[in-house]
Amino acid sequence: MKFYVWRFDYRPKTDPYCQARYTFCPTGCPIPAMKDEDVIEVYRLQAPVWEFKYGDLLGHLNIMHDAVGFKSSLTGKNYTMEWYELFQLGNCTFPHLRPDMDAPFWCNQGAACFYEGIDDVHWKENGTLVLVTTISGTMFNQMAKWVQYDNETGIYYETWTVQASPDKHAVVWFESYECSKFILRTYQKLADLGAVFNKIQTNYTSITLFTGEPIYLGNETSIFGHLGNKTVAAAIRDFYYPFKPPQSVEEFFLSVLKIVDQVVLNHQFYLFYNLDYWLLPIKSPYIKITYEEIPLPNEDSARVGL
Repeated sequence: MKFYVWRFDYRPKTDPYCQARYTFCPTGCPIPAMKDEDVIEVYRLQAPVWEFKYGDLLGHLNIMHDAVGFKSSLTGKNYTMEWYELFQLGNCTFPHLRPDMDAPFWCNQGAACFYEGIDDVHWKENGTLVLVTTISGTMFNQMAKWVQYDNETGIYYETWTVQASPDKHAVVWFESYECSKFILRTYQKLADLGAVFNKIQTNYTSITLFTGEPIYLGNETSIFGHLGNKTVAAAIRDFYYPFKPPQSVEEFFLSVLKIVDQVVLNHQFYLFYNLDYWLLPIKSPYIKITYEEIPLPNEDSARVGL
């Protein structure tokens, strides 16, 4: 059985405990209404993760961030739209262990960000800026309504893809929900509205865990509540403890050893997905970063089911 990220009725307010090192969407603006007769160019944007800090370093590992750009022919204005973590990747991947709370505390919301301008240097220097389709103003406005719905109902970032093996047709247990999935959903929505995409190769980054059949453990209440399973609760907290930010070099190396012991030697990984906890019986090759082609939408390609 494959699990997709749930959709929710609304986006909850973020907890003040969750703090971002880099402000989310600092220059964000509302998506403008375009005139129906406008002709809008749509661009595929891709650059290495944290390129602003590390340049092309992560690009050599094919760890890429995806976005989409728009250019209005009537106004000449450019816009960028992307989806990413509110509180950075680490907070979305691993929780905080607060001394005043039994359950791990998650700061794992992600959201769409729309802002005026396309930073040509950022996307071109170490990545991609290429025209993929042209749409009308009417189609853009319909897409904008969909973005609002998508953003309000798909709220939690999920780093991991989880599957049975590296084989092409292996069982996928859990789908990730991150920047590239938002771009794929956006392209599919534009295709549904009538956009015809250029035939170019498009690759995306995926971080995959390999596991046997996942074991369901329960939710926060059933595990960490008053009548919860204290043994499972302690195991989950112990698993996540080494992933906290290290306070010293010595602590960092001790944490790495604990992670290797838990994941590689004991073949265990605890996954938090759709507000539930799962035990993954991890197996070789354990984890892999891939950069594989997912074609742009056309009559022969599969729909993105998120």
